[in-house]
Amino acid sequence: MVNTIEQSKRNLTLRALTWPIFIELFLQMLMGTTDIIMLSHISDDVVAAIGVANQLVFFAILLFNFTATGTAVLVSQYLGAGLKKEAKQASAISLTINLGMGLVVSMLLIIFKGPLLEIFHLEDRLAAIGYEYLSIVGGTLFLQAMLVTVSAILRANGFTREAMFVSIMMNIIHLIGNAIVIYGLFGFPVLGVKGVAISTAVSRAAALIIAFVFMYKRLPIKIQLKDYFDFQITHIRKILKIGVPTAGEQLSYNTSQMAMTAIIAIMGAAALSTRVYTWNVMSFIMLFGLAVGQGTQILIGYRVGARDFDGAYRQLLKSLKYSLVITIVIAILISIFRENIMSIFTDDKDIIHTGSFLLLLCLILEPGRTFNLIVINSLRATGDAVFTMKMGILSMWGLAVPISYILGIYFGLGLAGIWIAFIVDEWFRGIIMYYRWKSRAWEKKVLIEKAEIPAVG
Repeated sequence: MVNTIEQSKRNLTLRALTWPIFIELFLQMLMGTTDIIMLSHISDDVVAAIGVANQLVFFAILLFNFTATGTAVLVSQYLGAGLKKEAKQASAISLTINLGMGLVVSMLLIIFKGPLLEIFHLEDRLAAIGYEYLSIVGGTLFLQAMLVTVSAILRANGFTREAMFVSIMMNIIHLIGNAIVIYGLFGFPVLGVKGVAISTAVSRAAALIIAFVFMYKRLPIKIQLKDYFDFQITHIRKILKIGVPTAGEQLSYNTSQMAMTAIIAIMGAAALSTRVYTWNVMSFIMLFGLAVGQGTQILIGYRVGARDFDGAYRQLLKSLKYSLVITIVIAILISIFRENIMSIFTDDKDIIHTGSFLLLLCLILEPGRTFNLIVINSLRATGDAVFTMKMGILSMWGLAVPISYILGIYFGLGLAGIWIAFIVDEWFRGIIMYYRWKSRAWEKKVLIEKAEIPAVG
């Protein structure tokens, strides 16, 4: 009988890993938009209040992702090195860490939901909606903490289709639940915001159960109860070595985006609306690069774990060439139909004109962003996460934010100035990261020591 991990290794090709990730990301974005449309049937106040409350939820999920990212890299390197037992132990301890973190965060959101929402200066009626939503969604965030970790473990083992299925089921359950509580289907009472919050919690719980079933059916060595309490400092240190810098980089990106949004707000409401519409279209261009980046991260993790540095080096170049061609083709298609696409969102001719010009600039921006995504994910997969964090913070705050203000406000270029800042940031980081990859300094950052790899005999 063929071993499960041997089966997964045979399927570890960029195409096999990437297409489920792409579909998962695409459906998440599509269903997120549908979710907003359904909430708008309750009221615009509900959309606004839940949108603000979800900023706190998304920030909390960012905290959970640092353990999940570190786990994904470590597990893929362990498996590449043939260290199945160590991969199992690292998987188990990461679940315990994120469960503990999730319980703490859930408790804090319940206790301090009032002061946290006051930061956004919401009107009383909006704040009341936010309190009700956070009481349930915030209080059950530990489910999401576990879910992102199990999904990361599945992907690291090459089971991206299973992770995709879990995500799809969660979104379908959530949308069906929303429909029932918002529209009162099947004689169910209309519960409004409380019902939407319950729907969110139930969908996450269901997805977590499905994810655990996949994990216990697919992993080459089953996790036992004792593994969840086996706190080996070696595994924890390696997880944090990737996770902490990754969290720092993501936090820097999110806060720099908030700063640039504040600069756009100075330009007025029309500029903010244009930014939202254009960014939504750009996100669909970015999806492919994001999926290839995650797939490449898994492949390179396996290769560096096996000390196949030449194979890892060539994989990045292959992934980069493949993704850049596709991204450029998609960007060209969108630029051709840019005015028609912008017309889907608004009838305002000024917004359509400005947004169309910004989409034209995406012919330069999006290849740079794809370039950046893939090389950074590859460096992170080798263990070289501190370098990507330092350069990310330097570029985001040293280039993107100040250039946005100088060009957008001081020189009066408006949103075009902001987009030029995006271009400079993405290409600068991408080129620096590429030269880091070419230097092969990352070979010294691998998490698995040569002495740990079992001898082949």
